[in-house]
Amino acid sequence: MSHAYAATLSDDRQMRRVSSVLLAVVLVALTLGAALRMPGAPSFAVIVRSAADSVARAEQLVESLGGRVDLPLAIINGFRATVPAAALGRLADSSLIWSLTPDAPVHLNAIDPTLGYDTGDNGSPYLVAKAVGANAAWQAGLTGAGVDVAVIDTGIAPLPELKNRVVYGPDLSPESQVDALRYNDTYGHGTHMAGLIAGSDPSLAPGQIAGASNYTGVAPGARLVSVKVSTYNGATDVSQVLAAIDWVVQHRTSNGLNIRVLNLSFGTDGTQDYRLDPLAFAAEVAWRNGIVVVAAAGNEGFGNAKLNNPAYDPFIIAVGADDTRGTAGSGNDLVPDFSARGDTRGVDFVAPGRSVISLRVPGSYIDTNHPAGRVGERFFRGSGTSQAAAVTSGVVALLLQQRPNLTPDQVKYILRQSAAPLPAEDSMAKGRGLVAIDRAMYTATPTSGYAQTFEPSSGTGSLEASRGSQKLTADGIELKGEQDIFGNTFDSAAWAQASASGSSWTGGDWMGSSWTGSSWTGSSWTGSSWTGSSWTGSSWTGSVWTAKSWSSVGWGE
Repeated sequence: MSHAYAATLSDDRQMRRVSSVLLAVVLVALTLGAALRMPGAPSFAVIVRSAADSVARAEQLVESLGGRVDLPLAIINGFRATVPAAALGRLADSSLIWSLTPDAPVHLNAIDPTLGYDTGDNGSPYLVAKAVGANAAWQAGLTGAGVDVAVIDTGIAPLPELKNRVVYGPDLSPESQVDALRYNDTYGHGTHMAGLIAGSDPSLAPGQIAGASNYTGVAPGARLVSVKVSTYNGATDVSQVLAAIDWVVQHRTSNGLNIRVLNLSFGTDGTQDYRLDPLAFAAEVAWRNGIVVVAAAGNEGFGNAKLNNPAYDPFIIAVGADDTRGTAGSGNDLVPDFSARGDTRGVDFVAPGRSVISLRVPGSYIDTNHPAGRVGERFFRGSGTSQAAAVTSGVVALLLQQRPNLTPDQVKYILRQSAAPLPAEDSMAKGRGLVAIDRAMYTATPTSGYAQTFEPSSGTGSLEASRGSQKLTADGIELKGEQDIFGNTFDSAAWAQASASGSSWTGGDWMGSSWTGSSWTGSSWTGSSWTGSSWTGSSWTGSVWTAKSWSSVGWGE
């Protein structure tokens, strides 16, 4: 592009016309998005250009319309200004103004060949981690080392970025029957979450702190415990999730494990009172056993106004999504429309969840069906409260490394108290703000006032109600009513008692049904026989799970 401006009068008018159209489009988006959430008349930052001999008069015009001049930009015969929305039209029409365009953060677009993405991308893993203050925690020596994060999801693929930091618990999906599929992530969701929690660039030397040119999760020193519950198309049943949570609780310290965090990047649209709901009860059992449960808030409009189940349980941590808008500070952040707000129970806080880059599983369901989400060869882009929950689980791991004796109630209290403010958002959307480990690590451990006193769940409610609209089918037969994944009658009262006492699993049997064998070696759950089960086929379907329940609303967005 030439550095000289040689536009003719007609070119000049055309440029101003295009600029006005672009401005109008942006203003509509801003007005419908952030502006309507702010009290009073909104103002916007703009770049104003004029003829060389008109700059002073243009500045006077801005000020006369209630705006202010923030920064002179002599090189373009203009300035940066903050202008009331109502004045933008008059400015754009003024003969003093050559162009008027929205101001926004910019960076040089340069693809790092070792990563395959622009390191200045708003959703790059390093910038996501930086947004929640993880880089400050790393500098203080915190990486999540010594903390195990259980991930109940679609499995975790054995990628180099997760090498030697994944312990495989039981595969509770029918794919456990196939050697090549057992434990592996054929859907792609669980690995995406794992990367956000604890991924680490293989190029980093031991102890080296990640920078912008390195791939990293929030807690790159944490260990992941994978409990797979889903087949390749994302289908699963609530009874599988109950068994998975029970397994995590009963084995939280087995064979050298130290499971202190449970990541649940999914939810159902069941509306049953949490005080009865089995899924909410299972999450509470984990919480009472010293495990910080982090759940995705879910997607706005998914079946009902509540947060998804189990995020709607007030004891655990419910996380909404945040759009960082390309800055490390939270002052201009917004909560995307897709992030569930809830009703009387809103989110506790938010974490980055808009257009986030994490690990890709080549050939997985989402990789095959959403190729637009691919970023380079190793990564994939996605949006949702799933991602926000995973980022938060990484933050919790960092905090627990710093203070291993914190109880789940204390962790929740500290993270809520230290969340960074989001002044442009309402409290139901943002909760207490953006989760921030750089603030949390300096927040004092509470000695009183932190214990939660909500009425606990009994777990004696309906399994069918816990599912909500999610119905699993196999060979055209729908799993419904008070039946578990084996087709056996589910006695919620008997299960709740066994879950609370830590006796629902005996070897490889869960509630009397043989699931995956009877011995666990510490790195795998051995045996793959499902006896007496009518749900062992590999043709399961569950379209609602693949569309909504995994709480990732878009791939490639």
